[in-house]
Parts: sequence; C-alpha cells; structure tokens
Amino acid sequence: MNFPSIPIKRIIELTGEDRIEMLQYILRRIIMVIPVVFVISIIVFYIIQLPPGDYVSSYAAKMSAAGEVMTQADIAEMRAALKLDQHWFIQYLDWMKNIFTDFNFGYSFSYNKPVLSVINQFMALTLIVSLATMVFTYAVAIPIGIYCAVKQYSIGDYIFSAFGFLGMATPHFLMAIILMYLSYVYFGDPLLGLFSSDYASAAWSMGKVLDLLKHMIIPIIVIGLANTAELIRVMRGQMLDELNKPNVVTARSKGLSETKILLKYPTRAALNPIVSTLGWSLTSIFTGSTITAIVLNLPIQGPVMYNALLAQDMYLAGTWLLFMAVLTVVGTLISDILLAWLDPKIRTAFRGV
Repeated sequence: MNFPSIPIKRIIELTGEDRIEMLQYILRRIIMVIPVVFVISIIVFYIIQLPPGDYVSSYAAKMSAAGEVMTQADIAEMRAALKLDQHWFIQYLDWMKNIFTDFNFGYSFSYNKPVLSVINQFMALTLIVSLATMVFTYAVAIPIGIYCAVKQYSIGDYIFSAFGFLGMATPHFLMAIILMYLSYVYFGDPLLGLFSSDYASAAWSMGKVLDLLKHMIIPIIVIGLANTAELIRVMRGQMLDELNKPNVVTARSKGLSETKILLKYPTRAALNPIVSTLGWSLTSIFTGSTITAIVLNLPIQGPVMYNALLAQDMYLAGTWLLFMAVLTVVGTLISDILLAWLDPKIRTAFRGV
C-alpha cells in the first residue's frame, strides 16, 4: 500500500477555516464551563459543611484544651458575629455575592485575615514547585518512554521499567524521608523546607534563588516521581503500538531517517493520551504534594488547605477547593485544544461539537 508523505508543517498548522472552527469550539467550551463551575461551587460549599460542628465549635474545643472554657453564650455570640448561625445556602449566596461584586472570597477565621491574603502568601511558592514538578514529569517521562519503546527488552528498558514500578509503588512520604536521610548523610543537610535559615527571611537575590533551587530537588523528585513513572509506561505502550503502523513502514521504505520518522509519526500519535491527562495532572500535582509538604516542611498551599479543613475554616477551604475545580476544568480545556492541534482528525469533528 502506498501512503502519501504529508509534510509535518501541514499536519500541525491550522488553515483559516480550521482556526475559525477551533475558535468557535473554544468559545462554546468556555460557555459550558460557567454552569459547571457554578454547580461545583455549590457542591464544594455543601460538602465542607457536612462535618458536625463549625469553626466556632473547633475553636471552643481548642480553647478548652488550653484551659479557657467558653460559655454557651460566648459560643452563640461568636457564631452570630461570624454569620455561622445562618443556613448553609444563605452563607453560600452571601459568599458568591461578595465574589462577584468585590472579588472577596471571604475571611479566614484561622489566619484572621482575608482568604486572598492567605492564598497569595503561599501561592507563589506553590506555583513554582508545582510547575517545576510538571516540567520535570513530562521532560523525563516522554524521552524515557520513547527510548524504552525503541529499545524494547534492552537493559535500559528493564532498568527504567524497574524504576517506574518502584516509583509508582513507593509512598511519597516514605520517599521524602529516604531522600532527606541520604541528603543528610552525604551532604550534611536534610534540605527541609524551601530555604535555609540564612535565606528564609532575606530579600530575593541570586543567592536566595540558588538556595531555593537546591531545596527544590527533593520535593520535585518526590512529588513528580509517581506521575513520571506512570507516564513512562503510558508513553512506552503507545509508542509500541505506533512503531509498526503502515505509515511508519512506508516512510522507512522511502528512505527517511529513523529520527525524522520517529518524531513525525509515532511520537506525535503517542502524545495524544499524554496530553489528555493534562487536565487532572495539574490538580494531582497541587493536591498530591500535601503529605510531602508536611513531611518536608514546605511553605505551600497543601498544608494550609489541610489545616483549614481540620479547623473547619470554610471560606479558606471552599476557595481552595473551588480553585482546584476551576483548574481541572481549565486543564481539560487545554488538553482538548492540544489534542486538536496534534491530531487533524479531531479538528474535522469541530462542526459537530
């Protein structure tokens, strides 16, 4: 069979009609996102109200443990001051109104400051760690997956497969403890936190950036290891399915170099399932770092969210969960756009979407 050789430029570039169809598709998806996020926000707010009690009862229990007893009148007065004596749906409507009118996500009872101030305090370092972990995951997983498929059953394939299974099976907190121990034994520093004591409160400088990069080695490896190991297996399996397809065989018969064939046909097709996981990869990296962050004493959002749930700090917990939901929806939209860019067959279906 003779398969035409399609230039890679024609595969990845969009025609004028394709651009219009993709833009219409993106706009329709964005419009669909609005009711989805609205429904998710109701579910999130309802779920964080399900545990018995509220922040006031948690605060009263904490004060009682410290030896200071609050009377029922004090508890009722505090609950009324924080508007926690209202029905949960009334609280939700008030929360939504403040978000839309003033971009006010409420007040954090635990931190005694606005929710956005708490999130902004930790968001920069959270984004740095999360994005660095994602870059590490895909930069390592895709080349190794391609290598394992091309060199199937080689020593390298067996070694990477063994590390992959080990990475998926080892709990994050255990890997963090092992790496901290090895770092302390061989370098005299367990690399706790994201900064050493000399730079924790210092202004930003090149020395502080280098100190941050040094302390990010263990978090990136620990948080990204499981996703990296899983994506290596996915990429290897997809590449093996694509390597002997007719278009690859035909390209070889025409004398194209193996590198060009590999990048032009099987790799592009094998990336489809990798790209489709982007939607939940974003949130899994954010949320999956919580236990690791506690073990490594990382000043990021994971422990903040955990403590907010324990203290029933509903506006802080609700805002963070809502952010996770929006991030999932946006990540799914990005995945769909990238899939359409990679696979011309998907673009032909835009009219029917």
